[in-house]
Amino acid sequence: MTLTHSPAGSATRRRRGAARQSRAGMAFVAAYVVLLIAFGVLPTAYAIYFAFTDAGGSITGFANFVTTAQDFRFMDAVSHVAVYLVFWLLSLAVFVVALALLLHRLASGSASKALRFLYYIPGALAGAASVLVWLFMLDPTVSPVSSLLESLGFHTFGEVIAPGNLPVLFTIIAFWTGAGGWIVVMYGALNNIPTDVMEAARIDGAGAWQTAWHVQIPMLRKWIVYMVILAFAGGAQLFVEPQLLSLASVGVAGRDYSLNQLTFDFAFQMNNINGAAAVSVELLVVSVSAAALFVARSGFFDAD
Repeated sequence: MTLTHSPAGSATRRRRGAARQSRAGMAFVAAYVVLLIAFGVLPTAYAIYFAFTDAGGSITGFANFVTTAQDFRFMDAVSHVAVYLVFWLLSLAVFVVALALLLHRLASGSASKALRFLYYIPGALAGAASVLVWLFMLDPTVSPVSSLLESLGFHTFGEVIAPGNLPVLFTIIAFWTGAGGWIVVMYGALNNIPTDVMEAARIDGAGAWQTAWHVQIPMLRKWIVYMVILAFAGGAQLFVEPQLLSLASVGVAGRDYSLNQLTFDFAFQMNNINGAAAVSVELLVVSVSAAALFVARSGFFDAD
C-alpha cells in the first residue's frame, strides 16, 4: 500500500511550522524588549530628566551641562579619555585583526582550539579582578616581570603609574581583558569567508599578505566596525581601572581621571545628581554619534 501526501496537507504543515517558529521568535524578542525597556530605556529617560532639571524638579535647560563643563576637572577628564580611546581603538583594530589572521593561517585542529581558549581566558576575569592582577604585575617590588620593568627605568610603583603612562597602562589592561574574545569572533568570521574566494586568490598568485589585505580584511570590515563601535562605547565609560589605581596609589592616579569618575564624584561626593546625569547624557550622545558615524561611513547595513 502506498501512502501519498496531498499538496494541501503539505502546505498546511508548512504554515503550522512557520507559525510555531514565528511565535518562538516573538517570545525571544519580547523577553529582550522587556529587559531593554527596564534596564536601558527607562534609566536613560530618567537620566535625561535629571540632566535638564534641578534638585527641586524645575526645568533648567542646559544649566547642568554648562555647570559641569565649567568644572576645572572636566576638560582634563575629556582629554584623558580621548587619548585613551586613541590608544585603545588603534591597538584593538590592528592587533586583534592581525592575531586573528595569524591564528586562522597557522593553527588547525587541537592547536587552534587551545589557542582560542588561551585568548579567551583573560576575558573570564571581571574588570576589577583584572585590574588587581595588573596592580601586582606593575609593582617592581613584587612583579614576576620586575627585571623588565627595571630595564625600562621603572624602579617603584609610583614611577610605573605616573600620569603620563596611564593611557598606555589602561590600554594594556583593557587589551589583555577584552581582546581575546574579539580575536575568537574575528577567527569565526574568517572561517565564514567562502572557500572559492580564497581559492581564487591563491590561483591568482596572491600571497599571504596580499590575501589578507585585499580579500580577508575587506570581508571583515563590518565585524571590525562592530568591534570598534562597542569598544568606543566601553572605552568612553572608563572607570574601574583608574578608580582602583587611584585607591591603590593613594591618589597618584587621581579620582577624577575619567569622565565616569567625575560623574561618580558629582553624584556621591558633591551630592549633585543633576550634574552627574548631565555628564552621563553627554557620554551617551557622543557614543551614539560616533556609532552613527562609523555605521554611515562603513556601509554597515549595506547588502553584500
